[in-house]
Amino acid sequence: MTGTKNKSKDGRLVVADNRRARFDYEIMETFEAGLSLHGTEVKSLREGKAGLGESYATMDGAELKLINAYIPEYGQGNRFNHEPRRPRKLLMHRRQIDRLSGAIQKEGLTVVPLRIYFNEKGFAKAEIALAKGRKAHDKREHLKERSWEREKARVLREHN
Repeated sequence: MTGTKNKSKDGRLVVADNRRARFDYEIMETFEAGLSLHGTEVKSLREGKAGLGESYATMDGAELKLINAYIPEYGQGNRFNHEPRRPRKLLMHRRQIDRLSGAIQKEGLTVVPLRIYFNEKGFAKAEIALAKGRKAHDKREHLKERSWEREKARVLREHN
């Protein structure tokens, strides 16, 4: 999702949304993490440009890093521009990082970014989730459930 910004209900200015993650993974728990960014990355995000398509978070020593998130180069950044897909450090409390690290190693779960947004104070944040990968048959089942819920809601609306 590039070039669009959406204001959510809670005052967040959403820059990038990873809708595919909710389909590919079963979300167990969500966390908010700060992002360690260069100046041109923030300016590019303020323009509403970013993509979380195939990104994920991983442990790098004692740090949590966001890998493969796409923040395009800033138009007026000239030689001070950043690398679009560089690993970015996620800023979280040590206990949260340890909890995520344990879940990754012991339970075999994955940490996926759900969205990048600016909070009400204007700081760039990432909503990340502890998730379990879905198999193909789980995805089909999920689609059937969603379809049934939509159909049920439509019938109820028409009936009333």
